[in-house]
Amino acid sequence: MFTLSEEQDALVQAARAAAIEAIGPTVKEDDEKELFRLEVFRQLGAAGVCGVPTAEAWGGLGQGYVEYALVLEEIAKVAPSWAVCIAVNGLPQIILTQFGTDAQRARFLPGLAAGELLGAFALSEPGSGSDAASLRTTAVRAGDDYVLNGTKFWITHGGYADVYVIMARTGGPGPKGVSAFLVEKGTPGLGYGKKEEKMGLRASPTVELVLENARVPASNLLGAEGDGFRVAMSALDSGRITIAATSVGLAQAALDCAAAYACERRQFDTAIIDFQGVGFMLADMAAKVETARLLVHKAAWLRDRGLPYSHIAAMAKCVATDAAMAVSTDAVQVLGGYGYTREYPVERLMRDAKVMQIVEGTNQVQRVVIARHLKRTYGGG
Repeated sequence: MFTLSEEQDALVQAARAAAIEAIGPTVKEDDEKELFRLEVFRQLGAAGVCGVPTAEAWGGLGQGYVEYALVLEEIAKVAPSWAVCIAVNGLPQIILTQFGTDAQRARFLPGLAAGELLGAFALSEPGSGSDAASLRTTAVRAGDDYVLNGTKFWITHGGYADVYVIMARTGGPGPKGVSAFLVEKGTPGLGYGKKEEKMGLRASPTVELVLENARVPASNLLGAEGDGFRVAMSALDSGRITIAATSVGLAQAALDCAAAYACERRQFDTAIIDFQGVGFMLADMAAKVETARLLVHKAAWLRDRGLPYSHIAAMAKCVATDAAMAVSTDAVQVLGGYGYTREYPVERLMRDAKVMQIVEGTNQVQRVVIARHLKRTYGGG
């Protein structure tokens, strides 16, 4: 996809305006004070960016993942923390769309898509990150309920979310013993531990969840018992596109700042962009951003058409997040001492970029996914 349709361009412009209006005024303060503003989330929801790929029948815009990627990129240009918020709020919508019952969809999807409900996704635990199938949180059937016990780590929106998709073990060891549950805020036994003090994405809360005999109605089971790992992996395949799109927006923002600065900043009576050392650095940064964007759009395009996309999503996640880290680091270098201060956004963008290489499956895990695809393609196994 090399040009936008009129409809896509209008959506991009609307997302850009909404992000600047809702997020822009407090970006610096929210980063410094680690503030998450629910009223900003509601404002973004009213602007229509919280349910881009969710069907219109369930309150969304009914757009594809290409459009979703375009919207997330625009939000990330203003504040990656908020692009991550919208992406994480989208995970329960993806899961409900694919695995939920009509009753579950009717109960949760319209609110999530409108930004009236905030969603979260809880897979990781203290002892299971990349090895997600080893999770230890349990769910035991008790009449018309399941009783959940365990601890979840690194939960975006923990303590704020209205509904969590929580993975818990209903069977034996390994992925086949995992099930997925919808757990609502206020459920007795659902509590919250420490809030992480993070290097970046500081306006996005990351909180420990604690489940102590939390009783969840059996009607909140997503799919059947044992479907949980498949639910999680399907959501993460889609989530890798959204994190990649967020990373493209982050990298573009860093490039925009660095290129503009290099055109204005003069040394030895010359704009520093005219020095080959700086000009070539900016050229490489621009190439990385554009390469990442095209790969993200390909992954989204494949997903929209129901074609195999998992390995391309893994590539997009690797390339885009590595690009975000490299481009934001180089942007700091272009600005020199100013880049190391909070006067310019590149310092924040560099801190935000690092975690993109970790979330939704580390980039090392993505390379495992890609290598396995190559083995199936060329080795027959």
